[in-house]
Amino acid sequence: MIAGVLRETCPGEKRVALVPAVVPSLTKAGIQVLIEAGAGDAAGFPDAGYKDKGAEIVASRDEILAKADCLLQVRTLGANPDAGRADLEKLRAGQWVIGHADPLAAPERATDLAVKGVSAFALELVPRTTRAQAMDVLSSQAGMAGYKAVLIAAEAVPRMFPMMMTAAGTVTPAKVFVIGAGVAGLQAIATARRLGAVVEGYDVRPAVKEQVMSLGAKFLEIPLDTASAEGSGGYAKALGEEFYKRQRELMGKSIAVSDVVICTAAVPGGKAPVLVTAEQVKAMSPGSVIVDLAAERGGNCELTQSGKIVVEHGVTIVGTLNLPATVAYHASQLYAKNIVTFLLHVVKTSGGDAKAGTVPVPREDEIVRETLTTFGGEVVHAKLREMLKLPALAAPASDAPAKSA
Repeated sequence: MIAGVLRETCPGEKRVALVPAVVPSLTKAGIQVLIEAGAGDAAGFPDAGYKDKGAEIVASRDEILAKADCLLQVRTLGANPDAGRADLEKLRAGQWVIGHADPLAAPERATDLAVKGVSAFALELVPRTTRAQAMDVLSSQAGMAGYKAVLIAAEAVPRMFPMMMTAAGTVTPAKVFVIGAGVAGLQAIATARRLGAVVEGYDVRPAVKEQVMSLGAKFLEIPLDTASAEGSGGYAKALGEEFYKRQRELMGKSIAVSDVVICTAAVPGGKAPVLVTAEQVKAMSPGSVIVDLAAERGGNCELTQSGKIVVEHGVTIVGTLNLPATVAYHASQLYAKNIVTFLLHVVKTSGGDAKAGTVPVPREDEIVRETLTTFGGEVVHAKLREMLKLPALAAPASDAPAKSA
């Protein structure tokens, strides 16, 4: 079996799907690794490092596309809709494509891969179970984003985070309010606390209160019915506009007195809820900063502009996209561990022989079933078929061993 790693073509994407340290795990399993020349340069991983670990450096992208049974990417066509189309015609039936695919936001892109007969795996759909924890790319990359959000805020706000006692007087600590206590939010809380800020956190899921407080932050208590706020897999669930309206009203005081607000609330595949209104921004002190990690989905702040940094009412609002790519070295390390663990799981579960190139897709496995979006010329993921208004498919039987490409 041949795994190919392509140089990422999405604008601003500096991460790479594999780092040199994980290559031996694949070669030991009988998987040959091809790396497009320069694929890891932007992340700080030169070609020589891959070669030393047993990978083959290939100058031609087309050669990798032609030879690889399995393509490992950070952003597949679904998450790279413009530049990613350049590779589409060179894909072939039976080839595996593994990586970010943004499937719930743009399910129609899966049909392009289905037409080519590609077996596409969207890693955003890895179930949040103990067995799949080491494959969870959303969590590993969200941690990077939460960390970097605090550094951006600390750079932009015209005050220091920690309390300092000096001969000239005492500097009071900055106040940081983190909205959303998922992986990104908890990492933001931890980072802001390490920098010495006074931190308050909020999430609609009452179960995270203990986690927020364990990091040394205060948890904002809001008297709202949040019993239905948590969906499957531990993700926050979209709630009604009346709920969000009342929530905004009750968070207003915390927003107004904060020097930094970090927004992390997102609903998988949906538009981000507006949690900070224009009026609330206006009530903040001049020089305050909002870092909106939901900018790609429309933003939690009403005044966020996706991909831009703007100043409104004296408040800096950061809508920078893809923060994990700004710490590409370590983000790539974590992503590579996720994707290698996933690939080796698929190979092992299949019962095939990677060295002989006979690896079927084990569709009966839960992790495979939940991440596989296209197979055999069809969009096969149940949720995507529902979104595309396609009829439900019969449950798959175990596939007979066949060469993966």
